[in-house]
Amino acid sequence: MMAWFDKFKPKASPDSLWSECKGCKEHIYLAELEKNLRVCPKCDTHFRVDARSRIGQLINPGTFIEADAGLASADPIKFKDQKKYKDRLRAAVKKGYPHDAILSGSGQMGRHAVEFCIFEFDFMGGSMGSVVGEKITRAIERALKNKHALIIVSCSGGARMQEGIFSLMQMAKTSAGLKKLALAGLPYISVLTDPTTGGVSASFAMLGDIIVAEPGAQIGFAGPRVIEQTIQQKLPEGFQTAEFLLDHGLIDQVVHRRDLKKLLEKSLDLLMPSPPA
Repeated sequence: MMAWFDKFKPKASPDSLWSECKGCKEHIYLAELEKNLRVCPKCDTHFRVDARSRIGQLINPGTFIEADAGLASADPIKFKDQKKYKDRLRAAVKKGYPHDAILSGSGQMGRHAVEFCIFEFDFMGGSMGSVVGEKITRAIERALKNKHALIIVSCSGGARMQEGIFSLMQMAKTSAGLKKLALAGLPYISVLTDPTTGGVSASFAMLGDIIVAEPGAQIGFAGPRVIEQTIQQKLPEGFQTAEFLLDHGLIDQVVHRRDLKKLLEKSLDLLMPSPPA
């Protein structure tokens, strides 16, 4: 009887219940991983976090209001590699990411209202196209209008090659916007997660008044092999990690995910005037 019942019992896929840690190679029960903020409970390796989960970790519950949800990427240069660019976009949206590679909006962090942008790595590697640049620029404009701080959580492979020069233009566009924010005396906090590379690291990600990173995050511009071939020198071990950048004065702090919300709230308390009672 039990054998007959077992034939019809739903079989759970091992991949749906467990995840292998790239740090210690241990298999972790997914429910335990989620409960631990997607940090390995055995070795502290930080797994990637999707944008909506990141909002849940950092923004006060029920306060986030998404902005610019209707913006969608065009195909300005009719790009095609193994697939057409428009087909890659369609596939990413079908996976459940209609907000392109970034989610933006307003919310409350501790006692302070903030403008918030979070990258979605699963949308084409978090690559920065025209929509990403536009959403960040609009977030800056909202911060200027509302006298809010700006926080950007980066997780990106860099500029989106499928948009060519239109993608590269976003580096200048976002950097110019942040200059206006600085002149207005409004803080911008940049949070670097794994990975933060390419045109994102070469523009707004490294322009924060405060720059913090998660442990072990890969941060850099070009890949190690390209750099070694260019300068013809052997690179030091771990030179593109958050810890290496901290040791060499390029970022302000490496922060464990469980402490990130508290640190951001404390930073806002120091940088922003107290909200009205």
